[in-house]
Amino acid sequence: MHIQGQMVDILNQKISSVSLTIENGKISAIESIDSNPDLPFLLPGFIDAHVHVESSMLVPSEFARLAVVHGTVATISDPHEIANVCGMQGVEYMIENGKKVPFKFYFGAPSCVPATPFETAGGEINAADIENLMSRPEILYLAEMMNWPGTVNRDPIVMEKIQISKKYGKPIDGHAPGLKGELAEKYVSAGPSTDHECFTYEEALGKIKLGMKISIREGSAAKNFEALIDLIDDYPEMIMFCSDDKHPDNLALSHINELVSRAIAKGKDLFKVLQAACLNPIHHYSLEVGQLRVGDPADFILVHDLKNFQVQSTFINGEKVADNGKTLIPRVKNELINNFQASLKNPEDFQITSSGKKVRVIEALDGQLITLETQGEILIQNGFAESNPEQDILKISVVNRYQDAPPAVAFIKNIGLKVGAIASSVGHDSHNIIAVGVDNESICQAVNLLIEAKGGVSAVSGEKEEVLALPVGGIMSPEDGYLVAEAYTRIDRMVKEMGSTLNSPFMTLSFMALLVIPDLKLSDKGLFDGKRFDFMDVFL
Repeated sequence: MHIQGQMVDILNQKISSVSLTIENGKISAIESIDSNPDLPFLLPGFIDAHVHVESSMLVPSEFARLAVVHGTVATISDPHEIANVCGMQGVEYMIENGKKVPFKFYFGAPSCVPATPFETAGGEINAADIENLMSRPEILYLAEMMNWPGTVNRDPIVMEKIQISKKYGKPIDGHAPGLKGELAEKYVSAGPSTDHECFTYEEALGKIKLGMKISIREGSAAKNFEALIDLIDDYPEMIMFCSDDKHPDNLALSHINELVSRAIAKGKDLFKVLQAACLNPIHHYSLEVGQLRVGDPADFILVHDLKNFQVQSTFINGEKVADNGKTLIPRVKNELINNFQASLKNPEDFQITSSGKKVRVIEALDGQLITLETQGEILIQNGFAESNPEQDILKISVVNRYQDAPPAVAFIKNIGLKVGAIASSVGHDSHNIIAVGVDNESICQAVNLLIEAKGGVSAVSGEKEEVLALPVGGIMSPEDGYLVAEAYTRIDRMVKEMGSTLNSPFMTLSFMALLVIPDLKLSDKGLFDGKRFDFMDVFL
């Protein structure tokens, strides 16, 4: 097979018209041809340098069908989410499901499952499991070491996992939000070599100077592109692009191609941007992904221009997998695995006895994983603390989905609902059910919809209710990714009609139990201070 295009040679920083010869999935020849400005531009495929495929609500085979349309040929995928639900069975599921399609999934060994002892998870990955995974060629790295206090303080269990990774010569991904100075030095010296959690230029620059590569993240909720993109000017070899968490509606629209086009629009150097998007992950993780060289796997994309990066076609191992906005990867049969034991709740389960009007309030921030701790006044009815919608202080609950236990209840602001409730069993890290609402009846109804469906996202507003079932681990759908994206768009629209002003309400909701990110979060065991790593009282 022969493909002609204007090849973008990133390493040599030049563009020339060429003809590629592809044989047995590899590039066997690259020959110069007469310059032809009408040819499409030919460049290596894009790589997502850190993503939880599960957050797309799609199984890997369906994620791939959507991603290739945007020129993505590979992902550095952390199966942390499904591991928290199903343990090693979940990791095996992701690997095997990903093998069903022509896409390059590179999975890591989840390092922090469960993420903390302060919540109930469904699975565990211990040091013996890490040894098992690291010995396998399909596992390329130790996935994000979220337990930064344990890393900094050289916790024996944390260090054992890190040493196993070093023994196999595989890189260690970091997760160190806000760490600077001496703390950052101690963290990096233990072994982590990447970070995708930087919120400021100064924080990221400090980590680069310690030798860390920085993945600039632009997901459905956490968006750090604007704060960090200027780093690419002076440190192009230290930058990668990632989405981390990408909901299906957003994945249907764009992927890493969006970060590339935005960087170019900001005047960044083309070759530096493409180095970050296409090459740096290959070198850091030793990926078997082509770089448009003779002998390389034939992984590349054709784009109409070098401004918008609208993808004309995507090739993986010489096979055309996307053409003019249409995926060419066929659907495959997707099995179900799950771990969902909770029984139906009653509205009374969400009551919380009042010991005063003033409470600690989780302040959600649009586009951020971090929250703030603030204070507010709730309503008191018959001795019970209730939501105060006029002040945008709503009740939030986390329901243990692995065993029957009383729901944890606290208060939150900036979700913005004026009526009803929303709930999700996509709740990082342990994926218990998280619900927010204006009254106990609506919260209970939204939660019960998910218990009946064995997982998903739901919205309740008076007589109207919507639910998107996610029966694979309670966090993914086995159905057609484009249909899942349409269903998610409908329920997202409904939540915004209920009053939420958040860009991605369900994605933001999913992080309200993410205890490893400060300041204030809620687990199924209670209100949690992410700075002190301890529980605290709801009432002041």
